[in-house]
Amino acid sequence: MRSVHNNLQTNSAKIFLLCLMLGLISGCATTKSSSGSPEATNKADPYENFNRKVYGFNDSVDGYVAKPIADAYKTITPDFMETGVSNFFNNLKNINVVLNDVLQAKFEQSGRDTGRFIMNSTLGLGGLFDIAKTVGLEQNDEDFEQTLAVWGVPQGSYLVLPLLGPITTRGVPGAVFDAAANPATYIGVPIQVISLINTRANAEGALQFIDEASLDPYVFTRESFLQWRTHLATDGKTDASSDLDNIDAELLSDDQSIDKKANTNTNTASGIKEPLSSNTNIATPKNTPTTVPSNTNKLQILPPDTSNVENKSTGDTIKNVGAVKNKTTNPVKK
Repeated sequence: MRSVHNNLQTNSAKIFLLCLMLGLISGCATTKSSSGSPEATNKADPYENFNRKVYGFNDSVDGYVAKPIADAYKTITPDFMETGVSNFFNNLKNINVVLNDVLQAKFEQSGRDTGRFIMNSTLGLGGLFDIAKTVGLEQNDEDFEQTLAVWGVPQGSYLVLPLLGPITTRGVPGAVFDAAANPATYIGVPIQVISLINTRANAEGALQFIDEASLDPYVFTRESFLQWRTHLATDGKTDASSDLDNIDAELLSDDQSIDKKANTNTNTASGIKEPLSSNTNIATPKNTPTTVPSNTNKLQILPPDTSNVENKSTGDTIKNVGAVKNKTTNPVKK
């Protein structure tokens, strides 16, 4: 009985340490939130007041504990060893990826991810080397929260948990399932600690960007997290076509309103109440020459050709819409 009690205490200590380190990694949303910043209401974040306080606590823990450890790890660890450690834990994660591929009925992707895991586990020396990437088998990111999204479970509210960081109500059972299915959970506390420290070290660049670029780090972190989870749940399929259609409709309506306003102003200035039709003939004096020598200082009088005007206007409109589409679909590379 005493040995069983000691084992329970040891396992409880391991679980607590794992949760602590996981919180330092997941909760490192960086930067201190300004206490005087206004807290705008957000449908996805009904508990913003509570979340901001927890966010500040997690940020303090990250600044005093996780960041110094991660900085020391990056200082003493060679780059090739950091890459090998990252590859090793990514390879273990592929077991989760394959399982969720099947649950989401992505059977073709499941076959590729299985081949990736087998190749890296054998030829890649247990996953230290990403051999599969050299043959075109890229790393996919699937987890149980995405599976719940595919099954129709709503995202729920945004939460910031103490030491555990940002998550959604849908992500809570997903995180429990993913931890249970990941072999890294069962291979010992030292290996788990290395995994968490390596994850925090790899996130340094993104966290520093939030510190430097965002006016309100809490809002920046929340929106980035929610958009990232939506991107994963939909496999990156956004309704870009409808957005372009809306842009086209707005541009066309703006062009039509501008043309209508211009015609109204012109007719009002000339005293004409109605626009001239395409069949209206403009009388010209008999002695007026039909051709005028080319001279930039003289006005050339030509008969009205409404078809050319309409074609030119339509062509310009299509050209403008096409230019907007190109700018929308081809963002500038930073």
